Amino acid sequence: MNVLIVHAHPEPSSLTSHLARTAQQVLLAQGHEVQTSDLYAMGWKAVFDAQDFPDRLDASRLSFIAESEHAYANGCQSDDVAGEQRKLQAADALILAFPMWWFGMPAILKGWIDRVWAFGLAYGYRGAGNAYRYGEGGFAGKRALLAVSIGGPAADYGPRGINGSLDQLLFPITHGTLFYPGMQVLAPFALHDSGRQDAAGVAAATSAWTTRVAHLFDEAPLRFRPQNGGDYPDRHTLAEQHAPGRRDLSIHLAD
Repeated sequence: MNVLIVHAHPEPSSLTSHLARTAQQVLLAQGHEVQTSDLYAMGWKAVFDAQDFPDRLDASRLSFIAESEHAYANGCQSDDVAGEQRKLQAADALILAFPMWWFGMPAILKGWIDRVWAFGLAYGYRGAGNAYRYGEGGFAGKRALLAVSIGGPAADYGPRGINGSLDQLLFPITHGTLFYPGMQVLAPFALHDSGRQDAAGVAAATSAWTTRVAHLFDEAPLRFRPQNGGDYPDRHTLAEQHAPGRRDLSIHLAD
């Protein structure tokens, strides 16, 4: 199998970096192929803007949906985006390793997703204007796993924790970013108290993470409801609801 590890932490000695390296070692030892994208080391451009569209469909007004669709379909994306898409398309699984900053992922990782998740690749339409998403997107069949380093204790992210449930905090990523384009999403791995771990704590976390990575391809995914065949309103699959403006997909690329 082929696995892409995307890592977002500027400090090589951080626990986040350690988790990314550990995952690579475990997977290579199992005989898998591993690709990596160390976003800070790469100097990844996090801002999604007009520079991503060197051959504009409409030079007078920037519509991200229209330009994303045009650029991907016609092979005129920026080189860095196209390179990351090739890695992702070749991958059977994706691991995102990042610290939780302000209840979410670092901007550089959000920018990687903003730029790489192109219309026509990650999401779009399939025949008669019907959207394919939430279990049936362009990444269907791929697995996804988050490795999240968190500064606070686990109790603060429990059902009655002051910061809220970790599953709820990560829901926009697990359900939105990953399941929306069709990935089979595994339960996140969380390393709490990341700034206060001693050697024994790091060893225990490494062992637990090693086990999770070793079972990347046989662990049962989270049971999110698919759009088609699920219990969502029928309007989500009706072609007449998808007018040429395709405003229903502006959840990702708002006008």
